[in-house]
Amino acid sequence: MQTMPISSIPEGDLVIRTIAMPKDTNFNGDIFGGWLLSQMDLGGAVAARKLSRSRIVTIAIDAMRFRNPVKVGDTICCYAQLQKIGNTSMTFKLTAWVNEGGVSDSRSCVTEALFTYVSIDEQGNKIPVFRPENPNPEDLK
Repeated sequence: MQTMPISSIPEGDLVIRTIAMPKDTNFNGDIFGGWLLSQMDLGGAVAARKLSRSRIVTIAIDAMRFRNPVKVGDTICCYAQLQKIGNTSMTFKLTAWVNEGGVSDSRSCVTEALFTYVSIDEQGNKIPVFRPENPNPEDLK
């Protein structure tokens, strides 16, 4: 599996910030990876909805790699960086960064993955990301 390069500073837009709570721990007392994945998916959904201006669904999560544990009380910041736009799909690189204890000035990337979303209408059918009511900004120049 190919590892995505990680910069020393977050890239993309801050899409969600939250605090890791005791109820989100695994049997070792660290934050459960599934909880962190769900936070990233929520953040990615914010970015995908903003771009498509429609309902969206998650269709794929690729290359998830956990680098370090997250502790109770850490502040988690998720960033979304657009990687690709298809006709109906959008792929974002999502990274989760932690500020230890929620008060540290230092931060580190704890995980990253590629999340792909698809634009859908009210009936759940695929629709183009860019359409008459949501034109591609590039087409407006």
